[in-house]
Amino acid sequence: MSDPRGFLSVDPQKPMPRPVHQRTKDYDELYQPMPPEGVRAQATRCMDCGIPFCHTGCPLGNLIPDWNDLVHRNRWEEALQALHDTNNFPEFTGKTCPAPCESACVLALSGAAVTIKTIECAIVDRGWEMGWIVPHPPTRETGKSVAVIGSGPAGMAAAQQLRRAGHAVTVYERDDRPGGLMTYGIPDFKMAKDYVDKRVAQMEGEGIKFVVKADVGRTIDPNDLVANHDAVLLTVGATKPRELDVPGRDLKGIVMAMPFLTQQNRRVAGLDVADEPILATGRNVIIIGGGDTAADCLGTCHRQGAKSVLQLDYNPRPPEYHNPATPWPLWPKILRISPAHEEGGKRDWQIKSSAFVGDDQGRVKELHAVRVKQYFDEAGERQFQEMTGSELVFPCELVLLAIGFSGPEAGLAQALGLAMTEAGTIASDRRYATSRRGVFAAGDCRRGQSIVVWAIAEGREAARHVDEFLTGRPSRLAGRDTSQLIVDLPLLARA
Repeated sequence: MSDPRGFLSVDPQKPMPRPVHQRTKDYDELYQPMPPEGVRAQATRCMDCGIPFCHTGCPLGNLIPDWNDLVHRNRWEEALQALHDTNNFPEFTGKTCPAPCESACVLALSGAAVTIKTIECAIVDRGWEMGWIVPHPPTRETGKSVAVIGSGPAGMAAAQQLRRAGHAVTVYERDDRPGGLMTYGIPDFKMAKDYVDKRVAQMEGEGIKFVVKADVGRTIDPNDLVANHDAVLLTVGATKPRELDVPGRDLKGIVMAMPFLTQQNRRVAGLDVADEPILATGRNVIIIGGGDTAADCLGTCHRQGAKSVLQLDYNPRPPEYHNPATPWPLWPKILRISPAHEEGGKRDWQIKSSAFVGDDQGRVKELHAVRVKQYFDEAGERQFQEMTGSELVFPCELVLLAIGFSGPEAGLAQALGLAMTEAGTIASDRRYATSRRGVFAAGDCRRGQSIVVWAIAEGREAARHVDEFLTGRPSRLAGRDTSQLIVDLPLLARA
């Protein structure tokens, strides 16, 4: 490293968010860019630790010490190349990933980790500013074609890798814009959608075809795609939401989180909202769930002008700084304060919903709940017991359910006759191949609800195996076997 003592002499620093009173009035991104010299100083904190555990903390195997050193040396274009060697879309991960790499940083053992996400964002932002990010079409064509169903980060990463290998690639997306949840699930204040648009333009420049409003399994027969392409890759995500089965669930004003977020993203983009508007404006809102989606709903409620917002979690309140159940270098299960929490609202833990009560018009007006206590049974399984006399009543006119996703929606896999796992995901082998020859699966639809960095890693690795299937020889595409990584996937999915 350029300065082996940089981690001792440079204080950790992250980008400053815009003031709360300012940012809650718009949907612009939260953070102000850090000056290049500040980014270079932060890159200097990356120590010569011998074994960079950040490599194993990141499902993509990002070459973090390499591009940190290049940034410190002011060699930004080379740093961008090192970043793109393992990650097709660093802005997606830099802005929305919870950063398991930082949790695995050796500096995190005794203090603040290297601010890896900050440096990653700065590199790719410099790349766009300088015009270094351009299409890279293949130098030869293989004559083979691939249909990628789903244009989220897994599908986009796989499509780009396969196209660069020389295959003709068509991406089918059921929404009216590519990007999957990056477009309609992630709020604009976390990541501006022009980043997705620029990547789609780059991929189109490489020869990838995007077909939108293509609901494969409903308006398009997936068997036709199998017949017309040499391989089909399913990257449809795990978008089937988990339900809350309590009395009164059918009342008006109790909705899933994703339609709420999607509607607002469409409004910000200046697009029509076809369904009945879901708005927090002037309402007492309850958000049920404790993960990133719940925090996204919270930030959106603030910007819509909710009267009050209460976030409820079934689980116990996590410790604030260290959890012995998740020692370094594992992803720590600790209390996380997102910018949305800093903007307002209240949180409460160990709350079990009992029933919803409505008014004369059939709209929700109250949530009845009870506190629960966690314990472990003789088999070591976690259980919850209701606490006597702890009944609670919360007024509400809007309830947002953000309690996760159980797997891919029904229809597509069944139409293709694919085997499914007990968990409800698409069954596949280590080569990402499903039970039907020529059909592959990657991302959340294959391994369950997860995070963006896993989606990109899955897409890249699946592309490598699809390439081998099409050519009959070892692929030259970069990929990574993620089966032995230290990241605790289920824990991250719940975080």
